Amino acid sequence: MSRTMNHRPMELGRPASGKRKLKDLLLQKDNRACADCGAADPKWASANIGVFICLKCCGVHRSLGTHISKVLSVTLDEWSDDEIDAMMEVGGNSSANSIYEAFLPEGYSKPGPDAGHEERSKFIRSKYELQEFLKPSLRINSANKSQETPKISVQTSFSRKIMDSFRSNSSKPADGMVEFIGLLKVKVLKGTNLAIRDMMTSDPYVILTLGRQTLQTTVVKSNLNPVWNEELMLSVPQRYGPLQLRVFDHDMFSADDIMGEAEIDLQPLITSAMAFGDAGMFGDMQIGKWLKSNDNALLGDSTVNIVDGKVKQAVSLKLQNVECGELDLELEWMPLEQ
Repeated sequence: MSRTMNHRPMELGRPASGKRKLKDLLLQKDNRACADCGAADPKWASANIGVFICLKCCGVHRSLGTHISKVLSVTLDEWSDDEIDAMMEVGGNSSANSIYEAFLPEGYSKPGPDAGHEERSKFIRSKYELQEFLKPSLRINSANKSQETPKISVQTSFSRKIMDSFRSNSSKPADGMVEFIGLLKVKVLKGTNLAIRDMMTSDPYVILTLGRQTLQTTVVKSNLNPVWNEELMLSVPQRYGPLQLRVFDHDMFSADDIMGEAEIDLQPLITSAMAFGDAGMFGDMQIGKWLKSNDNALLGDSTVNIVDGKVKQAVSLKLQNVECGELDLELEWMPLEQ
């Protein structure tokens, strides 16, 4: 009697059509093998990533935490409408792997069905937690470094974040009007070892450009290590690109000389902030990361964090197209409703 009672809620709590959709998805050819190691006939799934996985890979996924991978049994666990809808929207293993494995290094071998735990764990963590095989500008690290894991809806899965972001950026505003999705507060902190453009020094200032908006800091006289601590506010259009940054030397009697430039990819900050929604509901935690690479000006990885209910990102840049110079900034995302 006890065994029967334990199983009845599972059968009655979910309409048969929902389970049937999930099983039909599992029967598709690309879902008949584990998304991570290729083992046949997977019986488990990561509901917030959208992949079907085998028992061995399931164990590694569980160790990542539910904020990265929420593991459910296809046959034994009860699935919510949101969880099934998330799996259907992603479409299964091929679709998810086209995102998570888009930039696998040439010659890289994925673990096979007989791979050991260490090899399997290293690959899965690289793929989902570190997101090393994604396009760099799309990498989002939603790992919480604290011991407590916030309860985050399956709708904040990375695959759905990417889809939602791409949909919003591909829509065209009506009648040529620019639609804004939020505000970006940029605090220009300081410059270090900036280039000399006068006799022995420079009079630096910073210009920020986003879309058609251009803002400028004050000029700091005769200083190669200027401290601004100056806040500038920009509106972020629906079709936003990188934040353009240029440093100039102010001249009284001739054109101002360029002292370096850089681009800031806003995708990690904005996508992470939108995925988490009201940041005030969460404690201090890391929710994203812009990774240093040969394609950007970062001095080191730049993390996106919730701090005192605000989404912030510290950025340290090596200025480009100049002999020397670094710049430190702090970005803060502000939803329009604020």
